[in-house]
Amino acid sequence: MALGSSLRRENVRMVGKLAIVACGMFAFGYGLVPLYRAICEMTGINILALSELDVPGGASGGKNVRVPDNTQVDTSRTITVEFDANVRGLWDFKPAQSSMQVHPGQLNTVMYEFQNTQNRRMAAQAIPSYAPQQAAPYFNKLECFCFNQYTLDSGEKKQWPVAFVIDPKISKDVKTITLSYTFFEVGGKTPAAPTASAAPLVGEEPRS
Repeated sequence: MALGSSLRRENVRMVGKLAIVACGMFAFGYGLVPLYRAICEMTGINILALSELDVPGGASGGKNVRVPDNTQVDTSRTITVEFDANVRGLWDFKPAQSSMQVHPGQLNTVMYEFQNTQNRRMAAQAIPSYAPQQAAPYFNKLECFCFNQYTLDSGEKKQWPVAFVIDPKISKDVKTITLSYTFFEVGGKTPAAPTASAAPLVGEEPRS
């Protein structure tokens, strides 16, 4: 009887310790939210609000992609983003839309469509380019098919998202940005990035 009573007391103490550990872990996780908020306020990174980008069958394999919303949206400015597609081979590759109007700091998504029209399997990847070139450091892609290589069977179709945010620090002279992709077969000669055309900046003489 004494042995059984001792075991019960040990079990009770163990359960109590485990309960304390569980409560401590919960409190620690809960406390991370204000801690993270304070760090964001100190560093000026405002990405606390998260939104869910649902892109079935896209570059993320049909899973929901969680991307941060930049809360510093400059609604006083509008930039036209034009989408372009180039191919190096026998396949179809195009954006779902030719352009969109965006605000700096705003989260945006455009879909690109691809189909392997060859009678064989192929592996391919895309190379992005920007015009004007000085816009490239301010064009932040959070999700893009250009991050990976893909293998597609003959006749296979894919839709891929590009989720992007234009940094509000971009020059106010930039009114139009062209995002261009060249899709090429992996294993062949890698092409140079395409040269996209865009309207000249304010105050800049048009090139002949």
